[in-house]
Amino acid sequence: MPSLAERIAGELDALITEGSELLKIIGAKTQYDFVSRYQGWYTRALAVVDQLIPGRLDDFQRQYSTKRKGIADFSSYVLEDYVHGVVVESGYYPTPAFDVHNAAKHKFNTQLKIVAAAKTQLSDVLANIRSLLQADLFSSELDAARYLKNNGHLRAAGAVAGVVLEGHLKELAQKHQVKVAKKRPALADYNQALTAARILDGTDSLWIQRLATIRNLCDHKKTREPRPEEVEELIDGADKAISTLK
Repeated sequence: MPSLAERIAGELDALITEGSELLKIIGAKTQYDFVSRYQGWYTRALAVVDQLIPGRLDDFQRQYSTKRKGIADFSSYVLEDYVHGVVVESGYYPTPAFDVHNAAKHKFNTQLKIVAAAKTQLSDVLANIRSLLQADLFSSELDAARYLKNNGHLRAAGAVAGVVLEGHLKELAQKHQVKVAKKRPALADYNQALTAARILDGTDSLWIQRLATIRNLCDHKKTREPRPEEVEELIDGADKAISTLK
């Protein structure tokens, strides 16, 4: 089954392909052939640009509609003019002042290039969304850990915080493409690999090692009982790691 990224990329490819076909029919067929398909394409493409590269949204929209004083020339003619069949006449009626098909093609080609640029940003956007969702999930789990700790369930609270910390280091390793040798790596393995790759410095590594020791204390009942301040240190440490270790 295709991943979300693959499905979105496929839809973007289809949008770009349809746009390329529309570009070819400007001036080659009747204006209605372009106009009848362009409106739907523009609506979908506008949403894509808004979501993936909002910084280019104004530029994208200006190719369709713009505030203009007076009669349009080649550079100020927009796709809204073309859709409504506007033809700018020269002083020698009925000779047009310029080729509106070429003007429309120029504006539409700019829009098409912006949509193509949006595809190049897809992986970064999805990664950011993933990070935001993961951070929200981790935050909720740490809230649960604090609740358990405040109600005297120290081992359970430490175990939850440990899972959150390990999950964040796993995300960090994936983000920086750091390979971990073990098939089922633990917190210490991620710490070692990230330190070796210089994603974590020595101070961070010792700090994570300290948190891992508390986590192990909470996970293994054969050891002594964890103290409330230790569990609190682990929870606060996991929270700090999420916000500072990028």
